[in-house]
Amino acid sequence: MPKSTNQKLKILYLVKILQEKTDDTHRLSLKEIQAALLAYGISAERKSLYDDIEALRAYGLDIIGESLGKGYVYYIGSRQFELAELKLLVDAVQASKFITVKKSTGLIKKLGNLTSLNEALKLNRQVYVADRIKTMNESIYYNVDILHNAIGSNVKIRFQYTQWTVDKILELKKDGEIYEVSPWALSWDNENYYLVAYDSRDEIIKHYRVDKMMKLSLTEKNREGREFFEKFNMASYSRKMFGMYHGADELVKIQFRNDLAGVVIDRFGKDVTFRLTGESHFTVVVKVAVSMQFIAWIIGLGEGAQIISPDHVVSRMKDTIEKLKKMYG
Repeated sequence: MPKSTNQKLKILYLVKILQEKTDDTHRLSLKEIQAALLAYGISAERKSLYDDIEALRAYGLDIIGESLGKGYVYYIGSRQFELAELKLLVDAVQASKFITVKKSTGLIKKLGNLTSLNEALKLNRQVYVADRIKTMNESIYYNVDILHNAIGSNVKIRFQYTQWTVDKILELKKDGEIYEVSPWALSWDNENYYLVAYDSRDEIIKHYRVDKMMKLSLTEKNREGREFFEKFNMASYSRKMFGMYHGADELVKIQFRNDLAGVVIDRFGKDVTFRLTGESHFTVVVKVAVSMQFIAWIIGLGEGAQIISPDHVVSRMKDTIEKLKKMYG
C-alpha cells in the first residue's frame, strides 16, 4: 500500500487504536500511539497527532488527555454505551431462549466491539453465568425481521407451524397446512417471542411462538383486523394470558394473602385495585384467560390464593384438584 494512502487512513486508524486499546484504566502516550500506528504501516509526527486528536475532539469523540510525567497520555472517556449497559445487554441476549446459542455468541461478540478490548474481556466473563436452554431454530433471528417488515408494509404473512413430538422431533402441525394471518404485534412473554395476529378465517386474535414458525413469507394481501387492534392493548393482553395459552376471557375475583401483594402487582400491574378482607387478606377482580395455566398458577400459590367467583371457574378449580388427588391418591 503506498505511503500516501496510508497517511490518508491515519486518522481512521487513530480512532481504531484509541477505541480498542484505551478506556478509563488504560491510557496511551503519544509514543505508544506512534508505535501502534507504525504496526499498520503508518508513520506519524507528534505535531500531526496533536492536530488529529483536536480534529477528533471537534468531531465529537471524547478523547481525554492527562499529564503524566513530562508528557501526556490519552484515552477514550465516554462512549455510546457504558460498560454496565453493555453487561445488561449481554445478560439479556444470553438469557433469551428465543435466540440460538450461535446467534447469542455472535451478538455478544458485536457488543464487545462497542468497548475497549480490555473491557470486552469483562463481557466475555458474563457469557458463562448459567447453562440456559436455548431455541434450536436458527431462523427465528430472521423471522423477527420478516415480521417487522410485514407489519411495516401492512401485509399478511404465510407460514407453517411446528410442534415437538415425544421422539423429540420437530414436526409440522396440521399436516403442513399453510397458515395465513395478519400480523399486528410482537410480544416477549415468559422468555419466548410471540406474534400476535388476526385470523380472518376464525375472526379472532391469535398468537404464535415465533421460533415454531417455518417458511415464513410475506404476501401481497393487505392486513385485516384493524378494527380489533385499534382498541387492542398489548400490556393488558399479556397480563391476562398465562404462558400465552388461550382461554375464555373472564372477570375473576381472587383472594390473596397480604404477603402475596408483590406477586399480584408483578402479574397484573400497580393499577389493579386491592380490596382488604380482614387483616390478613385482600381481593382483586381481574380479567384473565381462564386456561389450565391460570389454574396452575393459582394452585402454585398454595393456601395464599383462592378463586372466589365466578362459580364455574371455582368449579373448574375443584375438578382439577380432584383429578390431581386421584392421580396421587
